[in-house]
Amino acid sequence: MIQNFMLAFIPIFVAVDAIGVLPIFVSFTHGVRKKERSKIIRESIITALCLAIGFVFLGKAVFSFLKITVGDFMIAGGLILLCIAILDILNPGKKRRIPGKELGSVPLGTPLIVGPAVLTTSLIIIAEYGTIPTLMSILVNVLLAGLIFSYSDILIKFLGDAGSKALSKIAHLLLAAIAIMMMRKGMLQILMELGAR
Repeated sequence: MIQNFMLAFIPIFVAVDAIGVLPIFVSFTHGVRKKERSKIIRESIITALCLAIGFVFLGKAVFSFLKITVGDFMIAGGLILLCIAILDILNPGKKRRIPGKELGSVPLGTPLIVGPAVLTTSLIIIAEYGTIPTLMSILVNVLLAGLIFSYSDILIKFLGDAGSKALSKIAHLLLAAIAIMMMRKGMLQILMELGAR
């Protein structure tokens, strides 16, 4: 069980990429009060866990019922992230680009913490390592992401105001790149499925 958990943990850890998402989280919550930031983190964790755990049990059935492929899902997630990145880059004067009540769920909870990469990886590793190790690895990784976000204050203090603004711009360029990558992978997935028919 422990070995299966570790084997399931590593691909989920890579898919969640909490460290990679941290600069984006910092840029979104720049200027937000500590209490509100904690609420955003809690909402993002709850959203991510509900989506990931629900998807483990219902993912294949929902996709099959709606005739949605993993490729479709990846392209949709990529488009959402790309829109957020473009809005941020075109409106540099806005400190709060997304209302706090939405930020925890979208885009932090999904598709940044738990997006197509995590959901696809979950479906793959269930078959290899079992449902319990997969669920445990999802739980630990999402909580770890929340812990990393909780200590983002240290990063903000270290960077200062100018550094935070620079990080924000870099983060949103990275966000746009991640969005394009997700759409590219989604298109490749669709082409592979069409080729297999």
